Amino acid sequence: MTSDDDFAEFARACAPRLRQTAYLLCRDWHLAQDFTQTTLAKVFMQWRRIVRNEYPEAYSRKVLLRVFLDHQRRRSSREVVVDAVPEAGAGDGGRAELRLTLIEALGRIPPRDRAIVVLRYWEDQSIETVANTLGVSVATVKTQSSRSLTRLRGMLGEDSLALLALRD
Repeated sequence: MTSDDDFAEFARACAPRLRQTAYLLCRDWHLAQDFTQTTLAKVFMQWRRIVRNEYPEAYSRKVLLRVFLDHQRRRSSREVVVDAVPEAGAGDGGRAELRLTLIEALGRIPPRDRAIVVLRYWEDQSIETVANTLGVSVATVKTQSSRSLTRLRGMLGEDSLALLALRD
């Protein structure tokens, strides 16, 4: 098996999770797909080095977050995505509505804070892993996640912690 075959296998396995994480960060499926493709292209360029020295999944998450944060710094990223909110599906117990509410609230906090919340509570990563991925201190992750959760609770109400557990 060649290195290109290894990468293709990795990309097939990793792309859906990267795309979901990208969507949680940017709240736009098309932009999430662009972020995922950009991430995979950058990972492919470094594939031989990554496979030898690092964990490809962790590296790809780090690249995805950098792609997202770089996009947020550009003026063109200030576009607001407006879509019609779909009706809640029958029998879903309101999960779809709760997910939409959470995703909307996540969009109201700054990009780095959103990345911390998504990685810590949606992806269920450790504080140390999030700090390493974002290139910040453990103390920064703790402080920003606490502030972000307080802000989210203020937007969503006291029952907001249950929303954070909504994962596929």
